[in-house]
This record gives sequence, structure tokens and C-alpha cells, in this order.
Amino acid sequence: MKCRTWAAVAMVLLMPLGAARGDEEMLGFIVDDTISHIGHDFYYAFSERLRATSPMDFNLVVRERPSARWGSLVTVEYQQRLVYRRFLAPNTVELKDEAYEAADLVRGQIVQRKLETLLQDTTDLERDEL
Repeated sequence: MKCRTWAAVAMVLLMPLGAARGDEEMLGFIVDDTISHIGHDFYYAFSERLRATSPMDFNLVVRERPSARWGSLVTVEYQQRLVYRRFLAPNTVELKDEAYEAADLVRGQIVQRKLETLLQDTTDLERDEL
């Protein structure tokens, strides 16, 4: 009897955490994939605005591609799809305002995409097959 109890405890401990919780996804992350100082400043202001406006039930990735000629190309991805893209000049003074505008725009895009998936007709195909 004692051996069976230890075997059950060992199986529970060795089970992956996702399987124990029913494969729930962790939400509320904003991944910083920026490189330059401007990109980091944009990320901090952007994430500050998103976290201040409402609870986050989604994950985002903020990416940056710096360019010597054009500045930095900043993109925001939601579910591996592009929802925001903009070039930031190297001497951007109003960076916080631009990041706040981007956060508001991205939140609107996410709400719109969630509504589209809820209203999507999936009688013949599953959502991942579309």
C-alpha cells in the first residue's frame, strides 16, 4: 500500500504542469524583442499603457528592426499576426505619446479580432482549419 502511494505521488510530480491544469495558456505577457534604446523606451511606455487600461487576457510580442537610414521599425504581434507597425525616427521626442497611441490601437485591434472569432461561422470547419 505504501509503495502504491509513493508511485502515485511520483507520477503526479513527473506529470507536466500543463497536463495537470488542463493545458491552460498563461496570459498577460508582453515579450520585449527590441534592440535599441528607442525600442526599449517604446516597449516600456507601450506596456505601461496596456497594463494601466485594463487586465490583460492576451499575449503580445513587441519587435524592433533598427535601420540606420529610416530609424527603427517597431511591430506588435498578437497570436503570431501583425497588429501594429510603424517606423520610429532616431530623434523621436514624443515617443511616449506614440507608444500610448499604439497601445490604444492594439487593444482595439485585439478586441476586434476576438469579436471576429466569436462571430465566425465554424459549422463545417474548425477554427484552426480556416
